[in-house]
Amino acid sequence: MGKNVALPYLTKKKIFPPPPRCPSLNRYMTEVPTGGPETGKSLSLICGALSWLRDFEEKKQREEARLLAPAESGQEGKKALSPAGPAPPDSRGTAGEPDWVTAFVQKKEERDVVDRLKEEHIRRKKREDRLEKIRHNIQLKYAAKRKRSEEDETKHLLQLSKEVLSEGAGVDVLEQLDHNEEELILAEYESDEEKKVVSGLEEDDDDLEEEHVTKIYYCSRTHSQLSQFVREVQKSPFGKDTRLVSLGSRQNLCVNEEVRRLGALSLINDRCMEMQKNKHEKKSDEESEGKKRRASRTVCPFYSYEQMQFLRDEVLVEVKDIEQLVALGRETKACPYYGSRYAIPAAQLVVLPYQMLLHEPTRSAAGIKLKDQVVIIDEAHNLIDTITCIHSVEVSGSQLCCAHSQLLQYMERYRKRLKAKNLMYIKQILYLLERFVAMLGGNVNQNPSCQAVSQTGTVLKSINDFLFQSQIDNINLFKVMQTSLSARLFGFVERYGGPAAAVKTNKENQKLAGLQNFLLTLQQGSDKEAGAPQIPPMEAENEQLRTASPLMQIEGFLSALTNANQDGRVILSRQGTVGQSSLKFLLLNPAVHFAKVVEECRAVIIAGGTMQPVADFREQLLSCAGVDPARVVEFSCGHVIPPENILPIILCSGPSNQQLEFTYQKRHLPQMMDETGRILCNLCNVVPGGVVCFFPSYEYEKQVYAHWEKTGLLTRLATKKKIFQEPRNANQVEQVLVEYAKCIKRCSQAGGQMTGALLLSVVGGKMSEGINFSDDLGRCVIMVGMPYPNIKSPELQEKMTWLDKTLPRAAGQAPSRVLIENLCMKAVNQSIGRAIRHQKDFASILLLDHRYARPAIFNKLPQWIRERTQVKPAFGSAFAELRKFHRGKSDAL
Repeated sequence: MGKNVALPYLTKKKIFPPPPRCPSLNRYMTEVPTGGPETGKSLSLICGALSWLRDFEEKKQREEARLLAPAESGQEGKKALSPAGPAPPDSRGTAGEPDWVTAFVQKKEERDVVDRLKEEHIRRKKREDRLEKIRHNIQLKYAAKRKRSEEDETKHLLQLSKEVLSEGAGVDVLEQLDHNEEELILAEYESDEEKKVVSGLEEDDDDLEEEHVTKIYYCSRTHSQLSQFVREVQKSPFGKDTRLVSLGSRQNLCVNEEVRRLGALSLINDRCMEMQKNKHEKKSDEESEGKKRRASRTVCPFYSYEQMQFLRDEVLVEVKDIEQLVALGRETKACPYYGSRYAIPAAQLVVLPYQMLLHEPTRSAAGIKLKDQVVIIDEAHNLIDTITCIHSVEVSGSQLCCAHSQLLQYMERYRKRLKAKNLMYIKQILYLLERFVAMLGGNVNQNPSCQAVSQTGTVLKSINDFLFQSQIDNINLFKVMQTSLSARLFGFVERYGGPAAAVKTNKENQKLAGLQNFLLTLQQGSDKEAGAPQIPPMEAENEQLRTASPLMQIEGFLSALTNANQDGRVILSRQGTVGQSSLKFLLLNPAVHFAKVVEECRAVIIAGGTMQPVADFREQLLSCAGVDPARVVEFSCGHVIPPENILPIILCSGPSNQQLEFTYQKRHLPQMMDETGRILCNLCNVVPGGVVCFFPSYEYEKQVYAHWEKTGLLTRLATKKKIFQEPRNANQVEQVLVEYAKCIKRCSQAGGQMTGALLLSVVGGKMSEGINFSDDLGRCVIMVGMPYPNIKSPELQEKMTWLDKTLPRAAGQAPSRVLIENLCMKAVNQSIGRAIRHQKDFASILLLDHRYARPAIFNKLPQWIRERTQVKPAFGSAFAELRKFHRGKSDAL
């Protein structure tokens, strides 16, 4: 196979045509129409990729056998890799060397290749034998389980005996405190240049023991999507023979209930790392004789290398999703988070959220190696936004002040115990925090909630301008970030209660805190009198800050400042108080981070159900990442549903011949809102079941709803459909959907005047993506206007300016204008795709705005919708088509 990789689609019942064959290192974008599992999108992707992987492995094994055969018969030199006949004795090689030297070098290279192949063969055979033994020998599992219970009992008895011995030991409390705090002292810092010997304790050497086999990394947005995908693999022909591992965050995989109870991901990460450090240091503590014994530190009982190795083998033997992996971890008393990582080298298919793959530090920490591997990024319609969000960081004034307070107290408490170099770095970080707060117009030594900002507003700066104006351009941010301060500070804050003012090291700080609290009380009193919103109490704010792990967030911001000047901007948002103000790094060029993925991989497949328009991927990601356009293959295929099962209509005017143009200036007019209501009243008379109507924003949906209520249109609508509104609170979405589904089911069974329900939703809201309105839940989807983004947003304006400077004009249009249209149409395509979810589903789609008929906009609809779309200038003909469509389908049912 070498460098010619093809990833064919395995079509099921000829649903999808095979895509073109693409050579190695190609970037491949594919669009498989959106829908539920029955559309076969995920199955088609993975079966094609696993078919290629199986063929690749078989060919590689045949090549190995061919090369090893002469070696086994003692003739490794005779069948050369590049056979050539013997040359005359005096002849010289291309480098001017005698032939015997060239022949010797060539023979040595061949021997090295054969030796390497032998090692790989032995390793692979050993792994396969081990997994086969586990697969068929049930007694091994019971033996391991029995051994675990015996070890637990032994540990319990040892613990009891230690407690008995420790009673009456009379250890000085003050001395014990000092030993306890030893772990909080920052270790001697060494930069990369200063490191002579690297300790093996902090490295996962075991991860490096096994070479990474050729594999496929499959990424999607959420854990639920990944679990659904794993179930598809389990049902596929490859389910029993594929070595699959599911990766996730500690929040999803941790089985230590004490740690899980912390809730926040940052707290879980910090506690887990602390427990690991304790485990590594426990041995050295036990071995050091003659020293006073330290108080026992908490170690994770699930972080057992032997048990994690056992869990790794169990994972590789049988395909498991995240839930099954967690259940196995609890049963085997092994950590699924680290056990799954141990399984990566031998796995053929690695399933992970794409945040884990796209963020280089996370990728590196997880042991993911992309060199010559295949990456499939599914649900990639918002890939650019995801990369931008992952690498954009925001810190508030409250977090900056909180981190400064905690770090200052840490330094004062341990000043005499810290090395000079560490003390210098801590002082540098304190200075950075002071300057950041000063940039927001505040003083780091005062309560951020009491400091009013004199000049409010938003200011954008280049990275270099921000560094110069904040007077930190002379500090080496790379070295500052390499200190492990956030973990130590977490332990320090947790021990002493957490809030910013938890530990008072001198009387001045106490007086200052008292004055600040008094001023805060006065401020709250005046606000009450004036009827202004009350400032939240200091305790609540501190609790929020504690769970946010401020220094870790600030480290992320410092890391972002090391990006190239042209690739990002710093946004200073100055609000009412310093605490409410914030600094945000905005990544403008996501390609700089995606380029590293593209460069290493054998092939990258960017796939999704609604990838149109694809220009953003091609220009902002691939072109800016330096990919040759000739190496990009695009492929889009039709939907599984027959053409007669969908009726998309672009409606240019309403029942009273009012032209439909929902621009920001016109959509608030009463006649526009009245016309929208009349259209819905007519549709609800002919459409059975559920109707989902999408509005551009929550504010506009609320305004239209209030207007209909005032004019009586809402009462007319309610005679045919029960009306539901999408809630802003994510916790209430599930309840609304359940009630909506129940109402439709009840109406279809009972009959009568009420024919179903009408759901008023918002583009970009909770129900415009990832929700299935299949069958009667969505017989008609209506899009009111065009959901253009807010062009007054500073972030969007900066992105538009950057694109105009970076990319050439396309078809006479400025890149910024193309971006606005693409963002709008991506949101539209996601929303209207909610209705058709399987092969026998049917629905009508109504786009209410004459601008959809413009060629530039029309061509950005998905191909399977575009081919069947009718443009209707008048409402009468559109209504006739809709009535005919739904009556025909109702009769067929």
